[in-house]
Amino acid sequence: MKMKYLLSLTVSCLLAGTVLAQRQIPLYNGPIPNSRPHENKEEQKPNDQVDSLAYKVSQPTLGIFLPEKSKANGTAVIICPGGGYGVLLTKREGSDVARAFTKLGIAAFVLKYRLPSDETMVDRSIGPLQDALEAIRLVRKNAASWGVDPQKIGIMGFSAGGHLAATAGTHYDFLKPLASDSPSARPDFLLLINPVISFRDSFGHLGSRDNLLGKNAPIALVNNFSNELHVTAETPPTFLIHSGNDVVVPVENSIAFYQELRRNKVPAALHIYSKGEHGFLTYPSYEEWFGRCVEWLKAESFLPVK
Repeated sequence: MKMKYLLSLTVSCLLAGTVLAQRQIPLYNGPIPNSRPHENKEEQKPNDQVDSLAYKVSQPTLGIFLPEKSKANGTAVIICPGGGYGVLLTKREGSDVARAFTKLGIAAFVLKYRLPSDETMVDRSIGPLQDALEAIRLVRKNAASWGVDPQKIGIMGFSAGGHLAATAGTHYDFLKPLASDSPSARPDFLLLINPVISFRDSFGHLGSRDNLLGKNAPIALVNNFSNELHVTAETPPTFLIHSGNDVVVPVENSIAFYQELRRNKVPAALHIYSKGEHGFLTYPSYEEWFGRCVEWLKAESFLPVK
């Protein structure tokens, strides 16, 4: 298994000079932590709106998208697709975005994280977070091979994937690494697109909460995964985008997180569109909202300004 894993890494490195080189590797080199013995029942299904959906994910992977060496600038983004912790939108909120980043010289990594399940996990509530933190450590560990600056590794998330990214930004030292010499799991920045932030009844996304924590989760567990309650001065710089018309995940999620970032003097920006549905399927355009992410990365010196 170890030799196969190293071979995958080697092949991906050899492909690094190819335009939009892509390789998918297992997230863990060895047993998957917090995993019960189970049959892999993952399903991939097409969808008219989002193109590709992954269900019942229990074997986490990392899709590697590297820019041309002549364009590479050292910045890296780990992308967490959304789907309410019940499914993953792996193309529209995964590989499509990754390819857009590579055009800017940014290395992109699409995380296919485990979907919570009592059948496949000992503790369903921490499985996705384990995968997100391991992805950050893995990219940082292989930074030199993948042309990445270990101090410019961010994490991006859409909807429930935004909750996962925000959890990684507020709980990066919550779980112990698998090895004592593992690099830090703290992301250097967060990009949160119409994110679920809170699980509290007032404005949290209860569907994501039930999928991650199970129904009737104790209040202490709900509060632990309500990320607006865990912002500190050490939370990474954050960019948030939301629609004021979002009827799936209320805009109050982004507002609450932004207010806590401001209160803790963390560099942060929030853009709210007056119109637009959850997921930005029709408005704002991809070029509009993605362009604002890029401009913020430049403003915070995570991207060079030409």
